[in-house]
Parts: sequence; C-alpha cells; structure tokens
Amino acid sequence: MAKIKKRSWANASGKHEAWQLDFTDRFGKRHREQFSLKRDAETRLGELQGTTRAGTYRALADKSDVAAACKAFCEYMTERADRKEKVTETYLRTTRQHCENYIDPLNEYVLRRPGIVRKDTINFKGGIGSIKLSDLTAARVIKFRDDMRKHGAGIVTTRRVLGTLSRILKHAVESDMATMNVAKGIRVIGTRDEDSERVTPPAKADLAALLKAAQPDFKIRIQFAAATGLRASEQWALKWSRVDLQAGKVTVDSRVDAFGNIDVTKSSAGMRTVPIGKAIVEQLAAWRDRSKQKENDGFVFPDSRGGFTRHTNYMKRNWTPLFIAADVEPIGWHALRHYAVSTWIEAGLQPKAVQTLAGHASYAITMNRYGHLFPSDDHQSAFDKIAATLAKTE
Repeated sequence: MAKIKKRSWANASGKHEAWQLDFTDRFGKRHREQFSLKRDAETRLGELQGTTRAGTYRALADKSDVAAACKAFCEYMTERADRKEKVTETYLRTTRQHCENYIDPLNEYVLRRPGIVRKDTINFKGGIGSIKLSDLTAARVIKFRDDMRKHGAGIVTTRRVLGTLSRILKHAVESDMATMNVAKGIRVIGTRDEDSERVTPPAKADLAALLKAAQPDFKIRIQFAAATGLRASEQWALKWSRVDLQAGKVTVDSRVDAFGNIDVTKSSAGMRTVPIGKAIVEQLAAWRDRSKQKENDGFVFPDSRGGFTRHTNYMKRNWTPLFIAADVEPIGWHALRHYAVSTWIEAGLQPKAVQTLAGHASYAITMNRYGHLFPSDDHQSAFDKIAATLAKTE
C-alpha cells in the first residue's frame, strides 16, 4: 500500500511544506520518502506501483552503491574459490583489478587475501563506484565505457571491464541489491583494425631461427607448442599420464594458473585429444628419458624444482632473450598456438576439425580468427567456371 500526504511545519526560518510518500515493499517493510513538489511524489508513486506489481522493487538499491555491489561480488567469488568451485586466483585478481582501476578507483573496498598489497592504479577518474544502484542506468554505463576509451583503455580491456561490471550487477540482482543488470548488452565498438580478430601466425623462417638458437631443453617446449597448439596454461599443466607416446596423442583436460592452481580447461570444448607427429613423439620420448620427472604424475615440462612452469618468469628468462640470440622480431608465446593452427589449415584440415583440435568454444571463433588462412582455390575455381559459362552466352 502506498499513499501521499502533505506535511507542513514552521520554524525560525518560516513556514515549510513537503509531500511525503509512505509505502510498503513486497517483503512487508515500510518506507518513507519526502519530496518538495507533489508531482515528484506522484511520479515516484507511479514507479513504485509498477515495480512492486512486477516484483522488481529492491529496497537495497536505494541504499547500496556500485562499490557495495563490487565488494559483495568479490566476497561471493572468494567464498566460491575457497570451496573449489572453479574460480581461480587469477580470475579473482583480475576482477579486483577491474574494480580498483576502473569501476571504483577511489575506494578501498576490495576483499584481499593476507599479504596482497594494492598496486598503483592507472589514475582513472571516471569511476562509478559512488552511484546508487537505483540511479545506475544504461546511459550511465555507456558514459563509463566512453570515459574508459578516452582514458586510453584498449577495446579488449574495455570489453573485459564491462564484462566484470555485468557479472557484478547480475549478482546484485540475484542478491536483491539491484533491479536490473543495466550493463548487459552494452557493446564496445573499436576501429576496423582494433576490432579485427584475425591472427597472423609467425613466419616459418622466424620460427626456424628461434629453434636454431634455443637450447635443447627449451627447444622441445617450443616445438611441442608449435605442433600441438596447446595454450601455455595447458602445456605447463600437462602430466605424463596424459601423453600416449604409443598412440601419438595428448589428452588435454586441465590448466594451471600463475599461482599453481590446477583446474579444468578454459571451457568444455577445451577438453580434447590432440595428435602428435612421429618426430615430436621421438623427441618427447628422449625428453622423458633424461627428465627428472619420469613418473606419470610428473609434469611433462617442469621447472628446475620439478613443479609447474611459472609462465611469466620463464618467458622473461628464456623466451625474451631468445629473440636477441636469433635476431628476429619479438612475438608472444601464444603466437606458437597460431602457428600450429596455421599448419593444420595448410595441411588440409577442415574448419570443424581445426575448431576441435584448437579447443575453441564455437565454430565462429575459429573462422573469425583463422578463416582468412583457409585456401580459396576451390572458390576461385568455382568462380572461373561461372564466368566461363556466362561468357559462352555472349
């Protein structure tokens, strides 16, 4: 039930009047709001009648701001991680960074584990942490997106931050903190070059130069990555129990993050079996013979202590210096995955097979990134025949 009534009072400064709106939400809790103009009170009454009838009114939305929603989401995801519910430490840290650097850079709200110190921020001034959830609109999120872009955030970063914000608001809706997820569906459109997903694999000559300059123990890691297309997190998590040298195949079903947490692959499509050629099988067999981690539960590519390879440190110590020794332009380790996919396409594998072997979640991902690499000879031949047929009709 909701009603509007006029209130009048007098004090030393004179006579005053206001319009008071009393209502009860769907949980039976009473609320009181005051307005200086009657029409504002009536507008608010209309909003409440619609939202309470639809069951969408959230009392907490009038009290909680975006920063509170961020905090609640971080706490929730931390609890899920503690319960081993497929939430990695890397995901938690990325979420906190998005909140600290962009969504609410002015507040110290993020739940941190002991010993984790906040790093310097990027000095972004367009945060939305202080906005009440009841006042947050799609238009305000769009302005937030545009402010990020003006500040210099790339299209990938902007998309990821908006994705984090959308998940935060989704959790807020589920927790009765917000009425709706206004960040859902907000698009980020970049320039033509910026928005392209097409990849360019490394040149064969450059890879040959890198392999020639690499030490034997590092060379096998590069060759394996360039042949199987495994992501770094998948390669460093690989154990001998998942390598079948007799059949010449590798089973991919796990990944490791920067903190040593072993988890399932990035998506269900990531769980796959990848064939390995005879030359790589022979090199892996020789590698296992001289490795200290020969047992089935040992890492195929361990660090010097027998544990998982810490990707960032390994790249700094081995990958980056290799470009100087090989005298080639630097590329990222992930480019080896692109190289593998390009060789599969060159060898004649069909797009669907490439999608499966690469562990892509959808066919669209494969074609958006690698479609331009598939041979077009058949297409050209078809158009030549069409043109020839039309020419005969002249």
